[in-house]
Amino acid sequence: MGAGSTVESPGLVRVPRQGPPRLVGRTLLEHLGLSALPPGVASLEALLASAGFHRQDGDPRVWEKEDRAVLAGEEALGDGDALWWTFPLAWSDEETRRRVRYLGMASHDLRGSLANVRSYAALLLNGRVPLEPKVQRGLETILRNADRSIAFSQDFFDSSRADLGSLACERDRQALLPILDAAVEKQRAAATAANVSLVLDVDPLGTLPEVVVDGARIQHALEAFILYQLTRAQPGEVVRLRAHPGGARVRVEVRRDGVPLSDEDASAVFHREERAFREKKLEDPLRVFLARQEVEAHGGSVGVETDAGGSALFLSLATVQADELAPPAALQA
Repeated sequence: MGAGSTVESPGLVRVPRQGPPRLVGRTLLEHLGLSALPPGVASLEALLASAGFHRQDGDPRVWEKEDRAVLAGEEALGDGDALWWTFPLAWSDEETRRRVRYLGMASHDLRGSLANVRSYAALLLNGRVPLEPKVQRGLETILRNADRSIAFSQDFFDSSRADLGSLACERDRQALLPILDAAVEKQRAAATAANVSLVLDVDPLGTLPEVVVDGARIQHALEAFILYQLTRAQPGEVVRLRAHPGGARVRVEVRRDGVPLSDEDASAVFHREERAFREKKLEDPLRVFLARQEVEAHGGSVGVETDAGGSALFLSLATVQADELAPPAALQA
């Protein structure tokens, strides 16, 4: 089993609105090295602490104890109960664990420095200090580059954590439409600058299903798809975000109506290194690759389709079914 990979069977504890937590099988006890649930434990954090685990630096959802580590989280159930779950993380060696900690430290230091640069540039641009036009343009450039660097560094460290099976996902049961709408609105200015129409093409009378996802992760993935299409769109083309429910899964696609992708480009969409070397840039290849990692962390899948009228990048996610117990989050497919 590779570094950071998870076993298939989670450890589960159901927490009713009234009464003590109840084990669902004994797998969770095996994960934590316990013979029984400690009496009086009122939270997942207290349970893990009572078993001798502590949070890992750089990732609040990973808990460690000597030579073992678990991914742990809590899900709200539709009837008001809650579910505590654990997945054991199998580390190949101590060096892998050190790499995850190192990534957390590097991310904190680098993004902190960039955030300081951005804050001072924004402070000088707040209008309280008169600025010469040349200085104003220079500070605006600094601000744009700081935002771009912060976003890129976040994607780089998130993708690196995902490579190690340690991408944090805070999953909740939620409506899909607000996630789609937020992704479109976030990239509205970029579409306007490119003279491209960006449309949320969803039937207002239709009902989109609920999903159990980290909304920020899925929104990021959709924004990555949108930006990919915008960078290839010609002025006047249309980029549409659509959703197609289908039973247990929902497909969400970002389609560009226009000249379709070549077979070579379509086959390389989700390959970060191949695209980076070919295109001689890192940001978009990494961003789209991370989108794939984020979707797969939810048990979903991604793909590309082309036809004579355009091209679509799509993702597929499980939907919440009636009377279905939503599964716990898995970090890496």
